[in-house]
Amino acid sequence: MSIPPLIFALLMWFIGTAAVVWLDSLPARTFRTSLTLAGLVAIAATALVWVKADDAGANGAYVGFAAAILIWGWHEMSFLMGHVAGPNRAICPPGATGWARFRAATATVIHHELAIAATACLLFAITWGAPNQAAPLTFLLLFVLRISAKFNLFLGVPNLSDEVFPAHLAYLKSYFRTRRMNPLFPVSILLGSGIAAWAWIVAEAAPAGSGTSATATLLAGLAVLGVVEHLFLVLPLRDAKMWRWASNTRAAEAAITTDGGIA
Repeated sequence: MSIPPLIFALLMWFIGTAAVVWLDSLPARTFRTSLTLAGLVAIAATALVWVKADDAGANGAYVGFAAAILIWGWHEMSFLMGHVAGPNRAICPPGATGWARFRAATATVIHHELAIAATACLLFAITWGAPNQAAPLTFLLLFVLRISAKFNLFLGVPNLSDEVFPAHLAYLKSYFRTRRMNPLFPVSILLGSGIAAWAWIVAEAAPAGSGTSATATLLAGLAVLGVVEHLFLVLPLRDAKMWRWASNTRAAEAAITTDGGIA
């Protein structure tokens, strides 16, 4: 396995997350412009995925991975800025449990999840039968990791790490649960570790420097990062502190004061 793809995966994840945190911490009046520009970048990235679909080399894998991260970033911005979430924007009904609580929680994010699923289908469609599958596989892995994290927060974890949660989405916190452990968490760790191990094996078996090797290594690195993010949910560490430097806290407070925190 080559080290450069691992470093690239880490840098893309770190820079992408920091950019989204910073843009989301700006005053709400900037959200529409930020989201529009990010949308144009996402469209260009999607076009690039289609253009590079037949590139079976390592460069094609890097481009596909980066494009998927850019597209994913746009989706995350649309959610965190309050534009695409779900029809339910109220706190969890007092006393809601079981299926009622699940339905209410699902309604807070369903539009966003459907948008992500549709984008994943689009990426697979435009690369169908092509040798370069880096973009759709990266996007799908991000989707799986996201769904896993959301279910764990819903079922309950010790460390919610919600300090940097946008004020206009504060109602979502009412659907989180603080709990020592839930049955899904070990499964999530095993799934993420299994994906990382599988990708590692594929990378080792592929020719050195090939697109297959690069794609598998990138996916392995991303899966490991996903496992680490899951571990932050149970360890006595606050991953939000990692991104506090990227958050324009003063601007965010001003936005809450002047705009009510609503995008």
